[in-house]
Amino acid sequence: MPISLLRFDMRVPDFSPVRREDYYAAALDMAAWADAQGLDGVTLSEHHATADGYLPAPLTMAAAMAARSQRLRITIAALLLPYHDPVKLAEELAVLDHLSRGRVICTLGAGYRPEEFAMFGIDGRRRGALMDEHLEVLLRAWRGESFEWRGRRVLVTPAPFTQPHPPLMLGGQSRAAARRAARFGLPYQPANDDGEMNALYRAECERRGHAPLLLPPGSGETIWVARDPERAWREFGRYLLHEAVTYANWQPPSQQSSVMHSRAGSVEELRAEGLFRIFTPAECVEHAQAAGAVILHPLCGGTPPELAWESLRLYAAEVLPQL
Repeated sequence: MPISLLRFDMRVPDFSPVRREDYYAAALDMAAWADAQGLDGVTLSEHHATADGYLPAPLTMAAAMAARSQRLRITIAALLLPYHDPVKLAEELAVLDHLSRGRVICTLGAGYRPEEFAMFGIDGRRRGALMDEHLEVLLRAWRGESFEWRGRRVLVTPAPFTQPHPPLMLGGQSRAAARRAARFGLPYQPANDDGEMNALYRAECERRGHAPLLLPPGSGETIWVARDPERAWREFGRYLLHEAVTYANWQPPSQQSSVMHSRAGSVEELRAEGLFRIFTPAECVEHAQAAGAVILHPLCGGTPPELAWESLRLYAAEVLPQL
């Protein structure tokens, strides 16, 4: 059966008519709705120092969504580990693990935007070393032992609900990231389907005696459902384009890329490119059955909630029963 996911990054650009407090309320309502409808999960992300208010506090959002749901899986992809004090993060994730009964999953990333490193006073060239150091602290803290780190006496309680630690994956698109995931015995989710990175991760896991768990990066597609896609593109187009152009500006091809990277400069180009897709219900059923997954981004780029709800309710009424 194909899986159904919602994604939220909470951008509200200046041209959107939405009030931010209403946007957050709508996202929580949509998570509760997704739980009641039987959708599989919600994905949140983390970025900082953005003009459109990209979600900077995914742990807070995940806690709120966990409180509004009973079975929904909540994934943070990615939680940018170098920006967080690992001792405090170990406590927060342990509590969130209990609050959600193990339903929150974190894909840990190193970050890549210079503005964010500057905001947190981090030398971006040290992000790999910080990933290693912070991961070691997290995993040790969740074992419940008292230890010293940077001259600080550390004892993290309570122990997590999930043992031996809350659900973790490592992201990244580099040889160092693949090796790191294998070294710590964690699942690896690369940003792209790169055969070299995948093979390196498997080889390193074998060398270290760990069972590899390689997760696909996904297709990068984001989907909406509408009875009239032509009208929907006129209504949604500028919001979707904002999402696409912003990510592209953050990811110069020579420095950073992902399956979500778009090269579109207009709504027409975005539609032709095929990463952002608006289907009729019948088209969405066919696509879901072929692809095995549907990722819905209802509040993409500042989309007004009333338009987003039209798409979600149509998906629940005419797509989900067919899956």
